[in-house]
Amino acid sequence: MNEKLIKIFEEARHNALIKEKLLETRDAKDPMEAFCKVATSMGYNMTVGELFAMGEEYSSDLLKSCNGGAVYPMDEWSDWYDDFFTSLN
Repeated sequence: MNEKLIKIFEEARHNALIKEKLLETRDAKDPMEAFCKVATSMGYNMTVGELFAMGEEYSSDLLKSCNGGAVYPMDEWSDWYDDFFTSLN
């Protein structure tokens, strides 16, 4: 996870109300948008595009690192949004 998600995660782990608000976003019509609204209300300005970019940036950095990057196919592409909730539960 990136720094912003880690901070949100830490707040949620220590505050049951915040945790519940974030978990409830999964049932929204647009869960990622709802998540971003809760994060922004907590003082962490976040957009859906930023959530998508987090995982993409990490994966891209792996493939273009100094020594030529990863020369093997990626077994899976991590979804930081799903990883956040998996860790929070």
